[in-house]
Amino acid sequence: MTDGRITTAKLGDNGPEVGVQGLGCMGMSFGYGPSDADASRATLERALELGVTLYDTADAYGAGENERFLAPFLKAHRDEVVIATKFALSIPPDDPTRRIVRNDPPYIRQAVEESLKRLDVDVIDLYYMHRRDVNVPIEESVGTMADLVREGKVKHLGLSEVTADELRAAHAVHPIAAVQSEWSLFSRDIEPKVVPAARDLGVALVPYSPLGRGFLTGSFAKAEDLTSDDFRRQQPRFTGDNAATNASLLELIRSVADSHGASLGQIALAWVQQQATIHDLPVIPIPGTRKPSRVEENTAATGIVLTDEQLDLLNGIAAQVAGNRYADMTFTSAGRE
Repeated sequence: MTDGRITTAKLGDNGPEVGVQGLGCMGMSFGYGPSDADASRATLERALELGVTLYDTADAYGAGENERFLAPFLKAHRDEVVIATKFALSIPPDDPTRRIVRNDPPYIRQAVEESLKRLDVDVIDLYYMHRRDVNVPIEESVGTMADLVREGKVKHLGLSEVTADELRAAHAVHPIAAVQSEWSLFSRDIEPKVVPAARDLGVALVPYSPLGRGFLTGSFAKAEDLTSDDFRRQQPRFTGDNAATNASLLELIRSVADSHGASLGQIALAWVQQQATIHDLPVIPIPGTRKPSRVEENTAATGIVLTDEQLDLLNGIAAQVAGNRYADMTFTSAGRE
């Protein structure tokens, strides 16, 4: 990192050059309770100043509201920003609380047009399949996504929460630039199969929730600490005895943080960033935040190098975590491997 700006890395063999840390934008419009729009806009600008160029959203975040929120920022900085969005989580008009996974070609074509309009862009830089519908052959879905590339509506393709075999099948149809999956000190289920497959194929890993949805920062200790409209209140790791068990694991991280003069979150992010060297593939985490000060803290973590002894200590945490990362794991890669 030079003059506060983070370094860059290639988003897989076939992807663009981006900052080694991206920004998850979901919480600016959806999922984590009330948000201050002005603070969120300032966060977008500060991230760009610090070299963050990969901005991540999805059509399902606030039923398109997050894409609309990002549009003015993209218009002002289009040549500087790599915008990633996703399709697959269809929202039934009669029940906005539900999500139906759709990977069928007509839906993909409808979704991309709507995302292009909401983002107010001519082309989407990185277009992800958000979740996998196992009833639709992945070759069929990725074939349609590849058509979008040929038509100039999308530049690069990504997949989220896919298994190693699904990634290989998709990559055989069209090069995949990135796989997005949860990866953190608390969530390491992609390491045995998905990570090696991505490395072999020249695909980047884009870890979402690298801070364990904020739990690894110590900002909350149990679901009851969160507002009533925060979706984390329904996640198993943050409720009851699970929350107490997992909160106790933060002390291991704190011991490493103290030795670096760093925060808990910075150590959690440094661990994720260092997986690029350990597994020999690009790793571009996308921590989400709505505060400029937190972006400064997060990007500073890219300059922290953990010792082998510290890595050994931190590597033991995941096996002690109580509770799954979702109540229903069938829509994750781990639920299908």
